[in-house]
Amino acid sequence: MAETKRIIRPLSPHLQIYRPQLTAITSILTRITGNGLIVGTILAVWWLLAAATSPEYFAFANAVATSWFGDLVFTASLWAICYHYLAGLRHLYFDSGKGLDIPTAEKLGWACIIGSVVLTVLTIILVQ
Repeated sequence: MAETKRIIRPLSPHLQIYRPQLTAITSILTRITGNGLIVGTILAVWWLLAAATSPEYFAFANAVATSWFGDLVFTASLWAICYHYLAGLRHLYFDSGKGLDIPTAEKLGWACIIGSVVLTVLTIILVQ
């Protein structure tokens, strides 16, 4: 039998040259933020239920909600609301049949990302 020379090749060469598309990333981010809003909602509902339960239990829930963890969850939820809102507006624009070319879709994707951060920072500044 003839001997074959074994060539060592990468398992997934496409992963070395593939660049994720911004439209795919923003679509996935819309789903993640939609599901992530559940965490902030659960914390807020737990805080409200604790207020209706007893002063001691509310003190505990309030300590969690106002801790660094609660601040992180509520700030992330605020960003998720802003992003989800802007992405919904972008999809309404897409549904009208406009903005479907790649350059416009990428500009709208960046507008959603940057706009959500700006809206979050402005909201935090105005609420302080």
